[in-house]
Amino acid sequence: MLRFLAQKRGSLISLVLAALLALAPAIAEARMGGGGSFGSRGSRTWSAPPSTRTAPGMASPFERSDTPRSGFGMNQPGYNPSYGGSSFGRGLMGGLAGGLLGAGLFGLLTGQGFFGGMGGFMSIIGLLMQIALIVFLAKLAFAWWQRRNAPAGVGPQGSTFNFGGGAPFGGRPAGGLGAGPTGFGGAAPQRPRAQPIQVAAGDFNAFERLLGASQAAYSREDLDALRAMATPEMIRHFDEELESNRRKGVVNRVTDVKLLQGDLSEAWREGGDEYASVAMRFSLNDVMEDRATGKPAPGSQGATQATEVWTFRRPAGASPEAWKLSAIQQAA
Repeated sequence: MLRFLAQKRGSLISLVLAALLALAPAIAEARMGGGGSFGSRGSRTWSAPPSTRTAPGMASPFERSDTPRSGFGMNQPGYNPSYGGSSFGRGLMGGLAGGLLGAGLFGLLTGQGFFGGMGGFMSIIGLLMQIALIVFLAKLAFAWWQRRNAPAGVGPQGSTFNFGGGAPFGGRPAGGLGAGPTGFGGAAPQRPRAQPIQVAAGDFNAFERLLGASQAAYSREDLDALRAMATPEMIRHFDEELESNRRKGVVNRVTDVKLLQGDLSEAWREGGDEYASVAMRFSLNDVMEDRATGKPAPGSQGATQATEVWTFRRPAGASPEAWKLSAIQQAA
């Protein structure tokens, strides 16, 4: 009897741990944008932005965008057919479905049939926990290595963006942002309907200002202030997030935002608009508070860092103050 109770207790503990692991992405993604990728990059929405020293991996594909896939970047150089759409495995249902699928495949491999691998509940939990632990440790190791090997470049006027004024990242000659064949590092080939543009020091200062100001407005839940800094598409997404927080009785306080490192991925003009995609690594204090008590809600992160690719848009030829946030993508 005692052995049976001990086994049941162990099963319950394992179940709780597995649930926490499955919920971990939802808990961690609390800042503006919810740790997701959404918005529009004009005709390059469905093409991955070129990697940079700040974000050396491929940016996450958009999960939500007003730009239809058909006819936008699908036949252009650099298009990745697997890029875009919702990603399987995000959130609780994706994690559980992935675990059940793994257990079923394990049953097939061991000759017990697809559902045979699910007979032992503890084996399923154990498998999920092992996979989650390996992924978690791998992410920690990669993040540590990336922070250690990516010193921040310092530009004019104290900007932490890397552009001009000496040898840019990768030892490219100065002149613009690591001027290359395309005028901005040669990272991306010229695409139809788009012409590369130069981004100046004033533009980088505007990007850094928008990073902090938009986070502050989001923390205050001030949509009027956000409308002056983001496109209508982005405002709609932010409004949905804030409304969801209100229904849950929480408020997301984002403070102490500081840009640690940033560099240009690509900048171009198409039609009457100009776009600039910028990789930024920044620190912030990200706390989810209970609206009634003001106390931190379960799962609040506190001091943390994030690496994202932000795309800004403005009317062609406008001043740096005209840039508005048009997309956020998570860096892989």
